[in-house]
Amino acid sequence: MSALQTLGAPISRLLLLALLGAGLMLAAGEPAQAGFFATASEKRAKVDALAEETLNRLFRESPKAKALFDRSVGYAVFDATKVSLLVTGGGGTGVAIDRGTGLRTYMHMGTGGLNLGIGGQVLRLVFLFGDYETMSDFVNGGWGAGGGAAVVAGRHSAGAETSFINGVAVYQLTDAGLLVVAEVTGTKFWRSRKLNVPAVLETGN
Repeated sequence: MSALQTLGAPISRLLLLALLGAGLMLAAGEPAQAGFFATASEKRAKVDALAEETLNRLFRESPKAKALFDRSVGYAVFDATKVSLLVTGGGGTGVAIDRGTGLRTYMHMGTGGLNLGIGGQVLRLVFLFGDYETMSDFVNGGWGAGGGAAVVAGRHSAGAETSFINGVAVYQLTDAGLLVVAEVTGTKFWRSRKLNVPAVLETGN
């Protein structure tokens, strides 16, 4: 038996433990938004308050983002957690809001991948939508966070704060500050079954 085969079982167990650990950390993060025993109404109120607070912070840090917001048809704000423990996992909850109708669609997000590092990060994501087709695709699960959908532009990228890229602009806020445009490649977004009241689901877009 080769040395690689000998090490195979311990490595597999280590990866499994890493995945389980990351999963437990992410599962623990979502209820913390409003408390484990909070009602759907209380959780929606917490998400709404967080969205308003995050937008206000974004506008303070980037007046150009406020100008782009004024041109948008809608937006979405997410509170997210990312952890790395040999593998990377992330998840969060947020709300997408149609600026024309005021319709709110509560959503979840999740991401995963390989990473040799160990650590964690709490962040806020803000999406500004330049047209209804892009926003509809996002809310209904047809939007792809890859390729040209979102690129890491950095703080000094030309025009990053003043234009939409493929119909959307994405911002990431952490304790370290604002990143324009955020990296969301490989992230999935979907409607929340528990947080959306029947009226929202029946209305659709």
